Amino acid sequence: MSVGAQAPDPSEDVIPGPKTSSGFQEHEKKTRPKFEPKDAHPSGRESYGRLMQVLRGISAMLFFWVCIIAIFFTQLVGAPLYFVNKDWYYAYMAMTKRSFAIVTSCMTSVWGPTIIRISGDASVMKQIEATPGGGVQFNFPERVVLIANHQIYTDWIYLWWVAYGNFPRMDGHLYIILKESLMYLPLLGWGMRFYGFIFMSRKMETDRPRLAYRLGKLKEKKTDPQGNKYLDPMWLLLFPEGTNLSSNGRRKSAAWAAKNGLKDPDHVLLPRSTGTYFCLQELKDTVEYVYDCTVAYEGIPRGKFGDEFFSLSSTYFQGRPPKSVNFHWRRFRIADIPLESAEKFDLWLKEKWYEKDELMEQYLTTGRLPPLEGGGPEYVEAEVKTKQPWEILQVFVVVGICGLVWNNVKKSIITAKALVGA
Repeated sequence: MSVGAQAPDPSEDVIPGPKTSSGFQEHEKKTRPKFEPKDAHPSGRESYGRLMQVLRGISAMLFFWVCIIAIFFTQLVGAPLYFVNKDWYYAYMAMTKRSFAIVTSCMTSVWGPTIIRISGDASVMKQIEATPGGGVQFNFPERVVLIANHQIYTDWIYLWWVAYGNFPRMDGHLYIILKESLMYLPLLGWGMRFYGFIFMSRKMETDRPRLAYRLGKLKEKKTDPQGNKYLDPMWLLLFPEGTNLSSNGRRKSAAWAAKNGLKDPDHVLLPRSTGTYFCLQELKDTVEYVYDCTVAYEGIPRGKFGDEFFSLSSTYFQGRPPKSVNFHWRRFRIADIPLESAEKFDLWLKEKWYEKDELMEQYLTTGRLPPLEGGGPEYVEAEVKTKQPWEILQVFVVVGICGLVWNNVKKSIITAKALVGA
């Protein structure tokens, strides 16, 4: 699902600060501490030695895979529901999807703690609220299309956490479009197929029928016992850039811009509109809003890329997660988006991405995205974690029940054999 000004010299490592025209770089060099290496990690030095990193890595992976096996087992137990009642089946799989959101939130809070700093313009006023205890509640609708710039591979973890923190909870109804190769990953890929995620080959001729089928499922109207029609909750997450921001992606975006006579943004990739346009065309009668999130990671130097710093190893093993992940939200009414032609939509999407590029420039200059409009705090900050520590136990409920049932059945068999033998 793919979406000028001269870019700064990538060799210059700068710290966000006040921009004073041509004196910017000189100012940054002067204000950088003398002891700080040129390519210092945004989150500082490694917090743990090699042995501790290995132990953290083993413990994190053990936790993750034990949970994944439990979730996949839970999915297999519930799979026969598809042939009994499809509504029950989809509700059951939504439960397993919520379990995965709990796992990633819990794992992040323990091994890679970070703060999400959230703001938005007037279009999302009163929809982002701080809660007692330092949390946040999102009040987004039950059916929306989410679009975002793609900084690093873990973007989806933090955006899934938003769905977890929404009221009502939407972490069981999040749908992501992924590249086709991921569906073949052992356990993970199989589990994501149960989640109803959409896998694409990135060739629209091949993907169009598959995408139309999956979107048709997401806009299918149901009937309740009283005969009323309703739609299932749905958050469809799209990354119109098609890939995460990296040096390779940066080069391809610049080449594409030059080939088509377009302005190449400095801090995001040019969006590819075809897939996003198709999705909105299919869903426009069942979804009212598109929610756009601009994502920025604290400390990434100008001209550098997040994947150079925030790998899984850095985040979860070395103890160097991003100090903060910054979200700025905007909302667009689908009725106001030019969907009458692919060409007009392409222009609209590129315009929104150029605006996003300006937001990223502001972040690199000041260290903040624009504040939350509508009164109240300028930013809502919350740590990525579960609402209650015991929530992780939900992942193992079905496994535990199956274990108890099997244990009782085994005891009954043993008892029956003993009685027959007597």
